[in-house]
Amino acid sequence: MSEDRTATDVDYPRVFNRRAVGLHLSERKVLLVVVDLLCANAALALAIWWRFGLAFRHGPVLRPHWYVVLTAVWLGVAFLLGSYDLRRAARLKTGSATGAVTGLVAAVIYLFIPYVTPPLPSSRLALVAFVAAMIIPVTAWRALYALVLVQPTLRRRALVVGAGWPGRAIVQAVRDHASAEYDLVGFVDDDPDKQNTEIAGLPVLGTREHLHALVHHTGAAEIIVAITESGRMHPDLFQAIMTCHERGIEVTQMPVLYEQLTGRVPVEHAGRNLHVILPLNGYPNHFHRALKRLFDLGIGLIGLGLTVVLLPVVWLLLQVEDKGPVFYKQARVGQGGRIFHLLKFRTMVADAEADGPRWADEKDPRVTRIGRILRRLHLDEVPQAINILRGEMSFIGPRPERPEFVAELEKQIPFYRARHAVRPGVTGWAQVNYHYAASVEDALIKLQYDLYYIKHQSLWLDLLILLKTIGLILTLRGR
Repeated sequence: MSEDRTATDVDYPRVFNRRAVGLHLSERKVLLVVVDLLCANAALALAIWWRFGLAFRHGPVLRPHWYVVLTAVWLGVAFLLGSYDLRRAARLKTGSATGAVTGLVAAVIYLFIPYVTPPLPSSRLALVAFVAAMIIPVTAWRALYALVLVQPTLRRRALVVGAGWPGRAIVQAVRDHASAEYDLVGFVDDDPDKQNTEIAGLPVLGTREHLHALVHHTGAAEIIVAITESGRMHPDLFQAIMTCHERGIEVTQMPVLYEQLTGRVPVEHAGRNLHVILPLNGYPNHFHRALKRLFDLGIGLIGLGLTVVLLPVVWLLLQVEDKGPVFYKQARVGQGGRIFHLLKFRTMVADAEADGPRWADEKDPRVTRIGRILRRLHLDEVPQAINILRGEMSFIGPRPERPEFVAELEKQIPFYRARHAVRPGVTGWAQVNYHYAASVEDALIKLQYDLYYIKHQSLWLDLLILLKTIGLILTLRGR
C-alpha cells in the first residue's frame, strides 16, 4: 500500500461492509450431529408409533434406553464412515450420499441388536418404513446443509497476518480443507516489497498500521496470525492485534487453525516453539495409561491366539510360493529411542534387502502374492501382539520406524525425535489418515499426524482411531 494511500482510503466492495455470520468449524460439526440425531430419533419414534399404535401415547412401550442405544449406534457408524468431515458435508453429492449411507447402516445395525432395542416390526412394510424414515430426513437435511450453509454470509471472513511461508501454508490448508467455511480476504504484512501484490492468490492489503481499519472495511470476524516465531512480532503489531481482540475480533494462531483443519501439527513452521508440539493438557494421567495398557493386554491376548491359529496356514502358503521363514523380525525404534525387534508374518521375498535397507513402496515388487493378500487384510501385523504383550508397543500409537531411517530423518525433519515420547503402535493417527510412507516428504506428513496424536492423545482419540482402523480393514484398504 503506497504511503499516500492508507487502508481507510481503499474502496472495498460493498459486501465487505457487513460482517458475515461466520459459523465456527466446531459449530458446524455440532449442528450436523444435533440435526442428524434429531432425525434419527424422530424416525425411531415414528417406527414405535407404527408398531404399537395407541400404546405409544400412554408410555408403556416407551423406553429411554432405546434412543440412547440408537444415538450410540448412529455416532459409531457416522464416525466410522467419516460423516462429519466438513469437506464432504459441504458438497451436495457426497454430503447427501454420506447421510443416506449412514442412515441405512445405522438402521440395519440397530434392527439386529436384541434386548435393548424395540421388538422387530410386525410387518415388512413397517420394517422398510423405519429404514426409509432414517434415510430420507437425514439425506434431505444434508442436502440443505450443502446448499445453504456454504453461502458467503455463513462463511467466516478472515484476514491473515503474515504473508510469509506460514501464511501461505495456512491459506493452502484453508483452500484444501475449509473452502466452504472460510472466506479469506487478504494478507497484512509489513514487508514494503509485498504491498499491492498478490501472494497465493490473495492481495496484500496493508501493514500493521492498517490492521484495525482493514478489519472494519473487510468485515473480518477473525484474524489468523501466521507469524509462528513469537520473537519476530513487532510490538506495534502485537498492540494492533490486541486492540482488535478487545473489540471482539477473534484472534487465531496459525498452528492452532492448521491442526483443526488438517489433523496435523505444522512442525516445519514451529521454529523453536515447543508449545506447538507439546501435549495441550500435559502428559496422560495414570488412569489413562492404566486403561490403555489393559486394552493393549486384551488386544495382545486376542492377537496371540489369532497368531497361533494363522501360523500353520501362513507357513504352508509361504512354502508353496517362496520357501523361507514364516516370521520376519526387524529392528525398530521404540519409546525413548530404545531399539526392539518388531515381529510380522513375512510378506516379501526372503532376500528382499540384500542391497541394504530401502523405503518400501505401495506396489513394491519384492512383496509376494501371498504377502500382498496378507497386507490387504492386515494379517501380516497380527504377530505384533507379542510386541504388545512385551510392552514394546501399544495397539494405538505412532508407527515405529527403522533405526537407519530415523538417523536420516532426524537430520532433515525438525522435532522428529518427539514421536518417540510414547509407545509406538500397530495402528495410529497417521495410518488411518495417510497412505504408505515411501519418501522423506511422506515421512514429514506422517510426523505431522503423529505429533498431533501425541499432542491431543486421549481415550476419545484412541476410540476414533480404532473405528477408522476397523473401517480400513472392512474396506480392504491395507497395503
